[in-house]
Amino acid sequence: MTKTPKALVVLSGGQDSTTCLYWALREFGAANVEAVTFDYGQRHRVELDCARKIAQLAGVRQTVLPIDTFAAIGGNALTDDSIAPEEGARDDADTALPNTFVPGRNLVFLSFAAALAYTRGIEHVVTGVAQTDYSGYPDCRENTLKALELALRLGMDSRVTLHTPLMFMSKADTVRLAQDVGAMDAMAWSHTCYNGEVPPCGRCASCELRAKGFAEAGVADPLVLRTGGAA
Repeated sequence: MTKTPKALVVLSGGQDSTTCLYWALREFGAANVEAVTFDYGQRHRVELDCARKIAQLAGVRQTVLPIDTFAAIGGNALTDDSIAPEEGARDDADTALPNTFVPGRNLVFLSFAAALAYTRGIEHVVTGVAQTDYSGYPDCRENTLKALELALRLGMDSRVTLHTPLMFMSKADTVRLAQDVGAMDAMAWSHTCYNGEVPPCGRCASCELRAKGFAEAGVADPLVLRTGGAA
């Protein structure tokens, strides 16, 4: 008897992870998808509320795992109150890492996600990282994820597969995918703003990148429509 494939989606409550959750629902079926969210001491707790709301809308089981080490380490704008996120979109020629980079975050998240998946008999882990969505984060690159997948398989003697459906998509492409997989209603409850503002600030790099993607796709952002935020 063939085992039904199941998937665990890393759900941050943001645009990309919301899209990936609905992609997984399409690919694996609603009964075979779960979500995991990490409480890593992020400054903007609204992310956790958004992830919870989106999981409810999608009708999937959600597990929230606490990881407070990143907050203890600090040194970045997402966990350290003394550091303000950089504003404005980054130049493609800028090779310096932005101050919103949390060193090792995706490596740790996916390791814990794979461990949770292992305990539940799940062999597929889905994450919304993308190397074409320019942020300069080295842990969003395909070669990093391939190396991590191999390490996880060897280290847990498992057949875990890391899925990155957005890896080579532009932000406009991810908006179109969100439409295709029926994620737009949930997108209205997603959170992307680096400043943690609702409505979104429209000034930070993340807000600008999101707005550019929706504009290029010719689609109104459901979050902006719901909150009356910056277009």
